[in-house]
Amino acid sequence: MMWLGRAGRGLLLRWGHGGAAPRRGAEVLVSAAGGESSGIAEILMNRPHARNSLGKVFVNELFSALEQLRFDEKVRVVVFKSEVKGVFCAGADLKERAQMDDAEVGHFVKRLRSLMDEIAALPVPTIAAIDGYALGGGLELALACDLRVAASSAKMGLIETTRGLLPGAGGTQRLPRCVGIGLAKELIFTGRQIDGQQAASIGLVNHSVPQNNEGDAAYQRALTLAKEILPQAPFAVKMGKLAINRGMEVDIASGMAIEGMCYAQNIPTRDRQEGMAAFREKRPPLFIGK
Repeated sequence: MMWLGRAGRGLLLRWGHGGAAPRRGAEVLVSAAGGESSGIAEILMNRPHARNSLGKVFVNELFSALEQLRFDEKVRVVVFKSEVKGVFCAGADLKERAQMDDAEVGHFVKRLRSLMDEIAALPVPTIAAIDGYALGGGLELALACDLRVAASSAKMGLIETTRGLLPGAGGTQRLPRCVGIGLAKELIFTGRQIDGQQAASIGLVNHSVPQNNEGDAAYQRALTLAKEILPQAPFAVKMGKLAINRGMEVDIASGMAIEGMCYAQNIPTRDRQEGMAAFREKRPPLFIGK
């Protein structure tokens, strides 16, 4: 088990079963499972007194977690999960924000935007497990992930306009890319909250599942999805993600060129050779990420 303590200090990295207790007061924990789930890392948001709102310490620890995971070759999928029952992330810490002057607010929101970009830039697939409220910056965090799974009872919304604000951590850009311009404008202009089923119907989340007694149905579905990704060739998956992300920002001709460059990087890999050999030999492939 891997745990990341407060603001990235006291990092203990262990893969496999068992682990160490997290540092007291840590707001972000990072765990990495063993066994059949080996290769799945989890970012656990753990700020119960503030409903996982995006405070300074919380944001610093998320940055540190992402930095560690980015360079860990054992990680194949990252799942974002809340340790606080009934909430994924409540968005901005408005109490903390109220103590900032205008310049500090501008700087901090810029840092939030950078955080979401860092999540989006992780080279491996990321999944947000939304088992409760994901509001404002909390939904922006989920939007920065590649895939989203929500409990049908979860509530989501970019509610900033109800607080005299507008989405400032990527919401105005990622939501329309996810659900289309018209729906994104409607949701942002009204500040409306929708549940998991509604989110699935408009394509905001990939899957919506009924909540269970433990309150972690979305997390369980996210784990199932992560395990479906695990056996696939890691480098090919990374290149697929890169080709999609970069290609969506340009015209289709440029996107095809990006796909070609990503494909060319995959040709000399041992995993491609293994895939072809496994096909010929009628056996499951065993990919190593090289």
